[in-house]
Amino acid sequence: MDKKKGLINIVVSIFFKLILTFLTLATRRMLIKYLGNDINGLNSLYLSIINIISIAELGIGSSIIYCMYKPVVANDKKKVSALYNLYDKLYKIIAIIIVLLGIGVLPFLSILAKDYNSVNTNLYVTFIIMLISVVITYLYSSKTSLINAYKNDYITTTISSIGLIIQNVLQIVIVIITHSFVCYLICRIVAACIQWILTNLISSKKYSDLINTSYTCDEQTKKDVRKKVMAMFIHKIGGILVNSTDSIIISSFLGVVILGKYSNYTLIITSMVNVLSLIFTSLMSVIGHMMVNDNKKISLKYFNILYDINFMLGIIFFCGYYQVINEVIEIIFGSGLQLGKSIIIVITVNYYIQFLRKSIMVFKDACGAFYYDRYKPIIEGLLNIVLSLLFVYYFPENIKVVGVIIATIITDLLICNIVEPYVLFKHGLKTSCRRFLIKNYLLDFVFLILLIGTPKLGINNNVISFFVNGSISLFVSLIVCYVYIISNKKRKEEFWGILNKIKLKIKKVNKV
Repeated sequence: MDKKKGLINIVVSIFFKLILTFLTLATRRMLIKYLGNDINGLNSLYLSIINIISIAELGIGSSIIYCMYKPVVANDKKKVSALYNLYDKLYKIIAIIIVLLGIGVLPFLSILAKDYNSVNTNLYVTFIIMLISVVITYLYSSKTSLINAYKNDYITTTISSIGLIIQNVLQIVIVIITHSFVCYLICRIVAACIQWILTNLISSKKYSDLINTSYTCDEQTKKDVRKKVMAMFIHKIGGILVNSTDSIIISSFLGVVILGKYSNYTLIITSMVNVLSLIFTSLMSVIGHMMVNDNKKISLKYFNILYDINFMLGIIFFCGYYQVINEVIEIIFGSGLQLGKSIIIVITVNYYIQFLRKSIMVFKDACGAFYYDRYKPIIEGLLNIVLSLLFVYYFPENIKVVGVIIATIITDLLICNIVEPYVLFKHGLKTSCRRFLIKNYLLDFVFLILLIGTPKLGINNNVISFFVNGSISLFVSLIVCYVYIISNKKRKEEFWGILNKIKLKIKKVNKV
């Protein structure tokens, strides 16, 4: 595995993501302070709707990047160029489709945004501005994927991060000066245009010999691409139907005010997950190149290491999240926006279970095994919607949100946690997944016990409570991680080997 490129991708991604996390939270704080939590809920609803109508794109990016791995490794520039040209054409079509789907949503906005009359803004104008900002990103997606196919994820990460930093800074300034939601959203268009320009400049400089050609794919390649695209398309539907529909159901049945409060909690947890996920997604292209070499023994070794890291990061950060999140909400966004304990528990469990799938998903997508579970997302998405609607209808008024999230947890445990490992182990790693499935469910149980069993001290001061309860959670989680490492001789040797390599590199740096 190309460790150097992988390390560069991870370091650059984490650096920018940390900056963007703080900026995003600051932007949300200003949005709530100057425009109100109702507008915050409406903004979250728009993002969920956009995620659903962007379904036209799903599968193409990941599939074509995967198809590029082999010709990139073989230095077959003609085929890489042909795949790029195909990808570029597809995205122009997709941009048009998304615009049409967005226009089709307009008549239903007032239904989806319950209690929208309390929001002093034009639903249709603001939604169209949001839509335009998203459509622009598809105009340079083909170039972004070409750069990533050559394992230069750090370049595209830098470009997107610069655009988002500019967007957040502009939004903070604009919302303070104008108090206008329209101007706030226009900043998204400005940022998207900046990313478009930077991507064109860099890709034209580095890959002009690949971009400025008229090569086309042969029929067999097109057939293979269609097969992979359709599989990934169906696969991604599940994620959209599970995650985005939750917010829409909450907004439609409970209102944008409740959605605004809920979105504050999910913003913090998704920001945290996005930072942690960079450890995995930044390795996607590197793992893809490794899997092309077809060394299943080495691939299984790296998967086990990555999964163990996945679990330990999960219990450290998600247990900490549960312990301090109410204090964080009040410190960042102000008082009166907290949710009940039961809602926080299910939010934490839901995101932990999804996070523990990261290592599986990265390896599965990198080796192209996503084709074999292409029907899973349909069942996953439909089951989640049915359960969410049932639970939101029958659960008591004060815990209807809990019902929506429990539906997602059930879906993950019964479908995703079984099908995804089975497909990866059978078609990617070429071995049985039985022991892994038992281990995975046991670790879910360990997390739940740790989550409920870790003590929380009742302290009136939010700042003191944050540090004290956060420290307790960190201490307990680290003990569990240590026990987990030493409980298996092979795992212990691997992690000690990693630590020794890190120590040697630090010593070399200090000598220099």
